[in-house]
Amino acid sequence: MSFSSSITRLATVLVVFAVLLGTGPGLALAQSGDAGTDGDARTGGVVTVAGGETHEGNLDLVGGTVLVAGTVDGDLSAVGGTVVVAPTGVVTGSLEAVGGAVTLEGTVEGDAGAFGGSVVVREGARVGGDLEAAAGAVELHGAVDGDARIGAEEVTLGPSAVVGGSVEYDAETFVRDPAATVGGAVTQTDDLAFTTGPWVGVDDTLLPAWVGTVYGLVVNLLLGAVLLLAVPGFSRHVVDLGTGQALRSGGFGLLTVVAVPVALLALVFTVVGIPLSLAGLVVFLLALWVGNVYGALAVGTWLVDRAGRRGRWLALAVGVVLVALVGALPYVGGVTTAVVSLLGLGALVLALRDERREHGDRSAGAGEESFGRPAA
Repeated sequence: MSFSSSITRLATVLVVFAVLLGTGPGLALAQSGDAGTDGDARTGGVVTVAGGETHEGNLDLVGGTVLVAGTVDGDLSAVGGTVVVAPTGVVTGSLEAVGGAVTLEGTVEGDAGAFGGSVVVREGARVGGDLEAAAGAVELHGAVDGDARIGAEEVTLGPSAVVGGSVEYDAETFVRDPAATVGGAVTQTDDLAFTTGPWVGVDDTLLPAWVGTVYGLVVNLLLGAVLLLAVPGFSRHVVDLGTGQALRSGGFGLLTVVAVPVALLALVFTVVGIPLSLAGLVVFLLALWVGNVYGALAVGTWLVDRAGRRGRWLALAVGVVLVALVGALPYVGGVTTAVVSLLGLGALVLALRDERREHGDRSAGAGEESFGRPAA
């Protein structure tokens, strides 16, 4: 398969899969009567509020990836595999977000509720009201003007965290940097319940942590199956690189994770670079997701081979399930997930580079043959 054919098919697979992933929850939410009742709703694979865009009124977003880089002049409800409020994103009302990973880098002028596998409030982000967050891991590095109520296995208050009110948490591990600022009391509470949040039919209480883990496992298994069926040769090459050149793949993955965000940030400061930066962020998030699945597939392949067994489907099941189980463990879970993602992302980048080189060599050979052919 040629480079252009591999890229086209891979891109098509990701777009179609993301659309289907986003449309299912979107239809369910709409049919339940919770989407669009007090405002507009958008669903799809990649759903965005673009930089420079201002949406007047409340907004519901449901998709595989949800990116808010513009302004929502009202309340925002977001559900997706990945939910990101970019540094340029502004929500003048309240925010309720559910996702495999929820990242807040912009401004929410009202209250914010964030629920998912991981929740990160980065340095420079601001919540004007109260923050309620529940996830496997919650990191707070930004500012919360009101109170913060956090339930997670791991809770971290970074050195740049500023909470104007009190902090109430329910966590197995709680880490507070000495430089973190909290205006009120810091209290540990068992069985912390949440009074807000976009959970339907659960009496406004927190869903068990394993729900997010199972959801992520199922989605990753589906994506892995789609990749194996749609681009089998390319997937085999990625896995071969991940298992045969693990250190090299991991190194390229780390380089990609460092270099790409720097390049995207540099684009923001150019006149025409903001749209390109946002589009690049969406592609990068998808690449991280695919890299995580390919990394799990490589781990599964290595284990299955060591057990003297064969089969790509067995390797996919073993890898994804094992990574999900280990990823849910405290302390080692986050590190394991990061290493697997770097391994898969690096192998993906190397495979794309090899495909491109092979395509270039074939093109050069065809050009030379045409050049040396005698005229008719």
